[in-house]
Amino acid sequence: MLVYVDNNATTCVAREVFEAMVPFLTDQYGNPSSAHPFGKSASKIIVSSRENLAELLGCDADELIFTSCGTESDSTAILSALATQQNRRKIVTTAVEHHAVLKVCKRLQQQGYKVEYLPVDKHGRLNLADVDNAIDDETALVSVMWANNEIGNIYPVERIAEIAHARGALFHTDAVQAVGKVKINLSSTAIDFLSLSGHKLHAPKGVGALYVRRFTPYWSFLTGGHQERGQRAGTENVASIAGLGMAALLAQENMEVEQTYVKGLRDRMEAGLLATCPDPAVNGDIEHRLPNTSSICFKYIEGEAILLRLYQAGGICASSGSACTSGSLEPSHVLRAMGLDYRMLHGSIRFSFSRYNTEQDVDVILEKTPPIIKALREMSPFGH
Repeated sequence: MLVYVDNNATTCVAREVFEAMVPFLTDQYGNPSSAHPFGKSASKIIVSSRENLAELLGCDADELIFTSCGTESDSTAILSALATQQNRRKIVTTAVEHHAVLKVCKRLQQQGYKVEYLPVDKHGRLNLADVDNAIDDETALVSVMWANNEIGNIYPVERIAEIAHARGALFHTDAVQAVGKVKINLSSTAIDFLSLSGHKLHAPKGVGALYVRRFTPYWSFLTGGHQERGQRAGTENVASIAGLGMAALLAQENMEVEQTYVKGLRDRMEAGLLATCPDPAVNGDIEHRLPNTSSICFKYIEGEAILLRLYQAGGICASSGSACTSGSLEPSHVLRAMGLDYRMLHGSIRFSFSRYNTEQDVDVILEKTPPIIKALREMSPFGH
């Protein structure tokens, strides 16, 4: 049996998405840049997929650039903001961003750019006054994630974009975790750049997109051919783009499901674990978070031991944090930024659901987890 509750790491490819991809992996293999009709069929699916994604995001289709992943989209946005504002050499971001943003910023610091990392409180929340105070005349870009991949916190990015614009800076949001889970209408915001990744919303790995608001100065990260209207060179990943277009359609159809059914699964699991496990606590802002995400810490226990036993006992696949840091012995940078007690840092587990999870999955988690936590606590030198 498999109980997959690690959907913030990656999601299954939806059946409809797979079926939308198959023709472009088999019979319709033409290059979308070719002038002949065989190539034009590939070009048409790119156009329709872009329109589907634009509908999900509430923007115009020509404001979207297909990329290989969220990481490429993040790098493109950050480097574009600096390349088009060479008199501004500062970035403002947060201490809890994904490594796809943080590591670019660290590299830029090595090259002489200034980066200010905004702190968060014990619930992972930002202080908007800190954002305002950090932006100055040197700031090229403010980059704040829409939703945190570990604790699920949703940040007021629309308001932060307005603050950035008032000070003459551009604004970027890594919305990899938010797209498909929360309603987004970019046409009513001041957001300049938004990054997303297909494999977080039931499309395949290896495809993403970058939103660039109309009239925003833009610098191409990949140069070469004329693909993506000259904004991102390289032959398009047609099959995966077709899949992302279908995933966008499905996400729009299932938005209410995310807010009701998926949230209900998460809340039932969370309430059950809080009632039956010793010394649990929920990490993050429980009032403003993704409907699918629960980060729970268990005092005095190693998260890796919990994960191993969960899989052995019930085929339960969860996470101790970001998939990009899996295998690291260092505790989560997000939880450290929140000032979490050291006794709980290593014992935090992230459960992240999707619309393909079931009530039976929650039953298995609630049956298998409490005895595992209690047994590990008995083994801990600090647990009793």
